[in-house]
Amino acid sequence: MSGPLVVLVGPMGVGKSTVGELLAARLGTTYRDTDADVVAAAGKPIAEIFYDEGEEHFRVLERRAVEAAVAGHTGVLALGGGAVLDAATRELLAGRPVAYLSMDVDEAVRRVGLGAARPLLAVNPRRQWRELMDARRPLYEEVARTVVATDETTPDEVAQAIIDALELPEGEAAPGVENTGMTQQGPTRIQVAGSAGSDPYEVLVGHQLLGELPQLIGERARRVAVLHPEALAETGEAVRQDLADQGYEAIAIQLPNAEEAKTVEVAAYCWKALGQTGFTRTDVVVGIGGGATTDVAGFVAASWLRGVRWIAIPTTVLGMVDAAVGGKTGINTAEGKNLVGAFHPPAGVLCDLAALDSLPVNDYVSGMAEIIKAGFIADPVILDLVEADPEGARTPAGPHTAELIERSIRVKAEVVSSDLKESGLREILNYGHTLAHAIEKNERYKWRHGAAVSIGMVFAAELGRLAGRLDDATADRHRTVLESVGLPLTYRGDQWPKLLENMKVDKKSRGDLLRFIVLDGIGKPTVLEGPDPAVLLAAYGEVSA
Repeated sequence: MSGPLVVLVGPMGVGKSTVGELLAARLGTTYRDTDADVVAAAGKPIAEIFYDEGEEHFRVLERRAVEAAVAGHTGVLALGGGAVLDAATRELLAGRPVAYLSMDVDEAVRRVGLGAARPLLAVNPRRQWRELMDARRPLYEEVARTVVATDETTPDEVAQAIIDALELPEGEAAPGVENTGMTQQGPTRIQVAGSAGSDPYEVLVGHQLLGELPQLIGERARRVAVLHPEALAETGEAVRQDLADQGYEAIAIQLPNAEEAKTVEVAAYCWKALGQTGFTRTDVVVGIGGGATTDVAGFVAASWLRGVRWIAIPTTVLGMVDAAVGGKTGINTAEGKNLVGAFHPPAGVLCDLAALDSLPVNDYVSGMAEIIKAGFIADPVILDLVEADPEGARTPAGPHTAELIERSIRVKAEVVSSDLKESGLREILNYGHTLAHAIEKNERYKWRHGAAVSIGMVFAAELGRLAGRLDDATADRHRTVLESVGLPLTYRGDQWPKLLENMKVDKKSRGDLLRFIVLDGIGKPTVLEGPDPAVLLAAYGEVSA
């Protein structure tokens, strides 16, 4: 019987993707995920399909994806958690080498507690998990040739158990598949060095990372405050409950969504909650959400008792590659963005890539601006990966998602390890941000940060070109790369006087002297001080709509 070498079934969060990729490497073949096929076909995340068209429509798309994959894929294939609900799919799997990956309810909630992307576990994860499994467990067992429990086991051990049970042949890499002989050992860990009296910490990138949280919190803490935006209310409560079950006095503090959270009134609300709870210097703040949430969580932690430990759990691309790394925390005022804040590095950062599946496409694309920025200032491989597959770069299901995020984090980690407080090298991370922050203020912080940064980078490239610093090809490359993923390139031409005034209070300015980060070439950022006003106006003319 032709078809996949092995098919993985099991509930959401059980680790089918991680184990599937390990198996493919061991067996010298390729890996395919029908959930990714559905996302690619629909052009939007699974959560959006559920919300926009309903579960029935999603199941139709899923059935088609399974049929195509079983017919055309000869490597390792992973199916979505509910694929076995379809009778035709179960019949299609009959007699095939199917492995059912199982886990108990406590392990399930630990792994999918960050599941804003899990539309079927939106309110009460434990109860709804039991109900789902009562319905699906017999179906998983019906199609499976072997059952492998994943509780308290590593992905390597699960992969080996499947190989042994199904007697799969470990072999050489298939054409076009790199087989290094190495297997994945959990999440990628990126070190950020301590400086200026701060402790070093790690940024973890991968899947199923919630289990790392208690270790980061530590044994000295008695109380934990989980700060989350309104949009992630269920997620915040799930994490709070999980910590409470482990013995911590855990509270959840709900913040407004996005930039509306970054006000002194919201910070004061959080301080009041910490005071009423009796928070001490050994207790811990956890921030779950996008960059605005982690900015507020870090600022509240920095200012409470002159500094308590905090942990960032970013759930957006922007949060992962920018806001949660480096220790810059802050809130906005009427006079500008992040003008009140502190340098207060976290005790750790957990970047669970599964959280990205629920992001609206515009929010995901917005985060790509910071990734592309990292490519221009330090790592040109990022630009090559985006240019090789612009459509893939627009979605978490893209082939280079993890690498793009990890490379961007490494760029920032290396910079902030050398310069915590932006006294020198760290300024390069502000490439495109001088104009971007002025645009954001002009739009009363209603614009997505990445959209403003995209325009800011095009402006900085034109400024560099006009100043004789940057070649035409590299300046033009800004436009093509940013436009290829759907980021904007222009802003209203009549707003220049307001933008110029806004830029004069930018944090990078020195007195009345405007400072811009420009490029001498890819990976060669430098500072341009006090450019001629006529050059500034000409550069803005290139981004004026």
